[in-house]
Amino acid sequence: MPEHSTPKRVAYFIVGLIVALTGGLGNGLVTANLLNLQGSLAAYAYQMQWLPAAYVMTIVSMNLLLVKFRQQFGLRLFTEAFLVLYALVTFAHLYANTLPSAIAVRAAHGMVGGALGVLGLYYTLQAFPARHRLKGVVLGLGFAQLALPLARIFTSELLQIGEWHGLYLFELGLALLALGCVLALKLPPGDRVQTFEPLDFLTFILFAPGVALLCAVLAQGRTAWWMESEWVGVCLACSIVLIAASLAIEHNRARPLLNTRWLTTGKIAKLFLSVLLFRIVLSESTGAVGFLQALGLNTDQMQHLFIVVLLGSVAGLVVSALTINPATLNRSLMFALLLIAAGALIDAHATSQTRPVNMYVSQFLLAFGGTYFLGPTMVAGMGAVIAEPRNLVSFSVMFTMTQNLGGLLGSAIVGTIQTAREKYHSSYLVEHLTMLDPQVAARVQSGAASYGGVLMDPALRSAQGVARLGAIATREANVLAYNDVFLMIAGVAIATLVWMLVSQSWTRITTGARRLVGPVRDAQTAMAIVPITNSEPSNDRK
Repeated sequence: MPEHSTPKRVAYFIVGLIVALTGGLGNGLVTANLLNLQGSLAAYAYQMQWLPAAYVMTIVSMNLLLVKFRQQFGLRLFTEAFLVLYALVTFAHLYANTLPSAIAVRAAHGMVGGALGVLGLYYTLQAFPARHRLKGVVLGLGFAQLALPLARIFTSELLQIGEWHGLYLFELGLALLALGCVLALKLPPGDRVQTFEPLDFLTFILFAPGVALLCAVLAQGRTAWWMESEWVGVCLACSIVLIAASLAIEHNRARPLLNTRWLTTGKIAKLFLSVLLFRIVLSESTGAVGFLQALGLNTDQMQHLFIVVLLGSVAGLVVSALTINPATLNRSLMFALLLIAAGALIDAHATSQTRPVNMYVSQFLLAFGGTYFLGPTMVAGMGAVIAEPRNLVSFSVMFTMTQNLGGLLGSAIVGTIQTAREKYHSSYLVEHLTMLDPQVAARVQSGAASYGGVLMDPALRSAQGVARLGAIATREANVLAYNDVFLMIAGVAIATLVWMLVSQSWTRITTGARRLVGPVRDAQTAMAIVPITNSEPSNDRK
């Protein structure tokens, strides 16, 4: 970490921003346009879920080897090689308009995405002096979080340029731009040490397919439905066996790639559980987009909402960087949870008349909390890594898993609960729709009257009126289901907040008890060692 001139610091900051955004923006473009790409790729809705799943499969697995590769060969070599691969695969996809080629692009993006995230962090750190390095950590981590709201703002213009070709040409341009930046402005050299061992690759061979199968289950379970498709259960069982086998190997190694004993300690386990819960509650923003789409709104009509989300994300990053303090990390995390819970509770009162303008405040709070919590979480984990540097690989892998798998898990939970609650509310509403009710009959007649100019048959008009009322009932059932989802997310956020408060209070109580017991034990020890003088003379002296 040498000292740099001011112009060079600015250059490092700009390159860090470009590299970090490249690591997530390509996947964000696809995630925000799955419906539009579905027609271009001639694929079913469930098949499109393989695209984000392929990205998570590879980004989690490659992080298992990335840290050691960086220590032995340097991160820049890895990034340059995979950026070239990513650019080549993206370029080939422009001429092979098929679903398998699109999945290959996402897999290649996941391979390079983990390296780009770390590389963007290192470039950003070069822009800050030593006394402000924690601010660099917060910003370097947070830049990648801006990719999805940024992608949702301008994807419509890219689709207008060349339909799906516009998206992939932009992604190709990003990859080439990042490659040029990395080649033009190099990081200072780092120490190289021999780190790889033969058992590392055996662990990777078991761990990578296990994570891939788990991602497939989380991505497709809601669509294929969890208890209905046999292959979902088979994949989940195989995933558990493979991941357990890899952890069993690591548990008995002298120098493990994944230090299971350290990962299962109370402090580290609570940290990663907190991150996982954060990722689940942040799925509310995905639920809000799904809610507005269920009301018939498209991406263009939600553009201003995404601008508000982007502003909230940037504000969360800036405030987190300015207020980061290792002594008050728990307070920062609890503040973020409070904001997320407040935003979810506001959204829980949505109706069929709700529009994006009505969700500006709630989505701003959610975006602010989503980027505000990331820096303190990383700093808390790195404190434990500094105490035991050999656990850097374990921390990196688990942090990436909780971030990316937590996003998939959150989407799966939100989608599953929404589907189940929609069926419940729909059955309840339809049960009370009977033609014996004068209000229902009036609504059917009103709906039938709107077809008077195109349908002359009264029976057909009546059937269309019934169908229209049924569509309205389905819409209202979806609204009620999303309200239940938002309430659930608020409940999880509040429960996590209470758990952190209780845990922190318990730690203070036990720490205070140890401080009180310590002097007592010291006094007892001293009493046992120092002979006690008796004022009465002994019998011998007598």
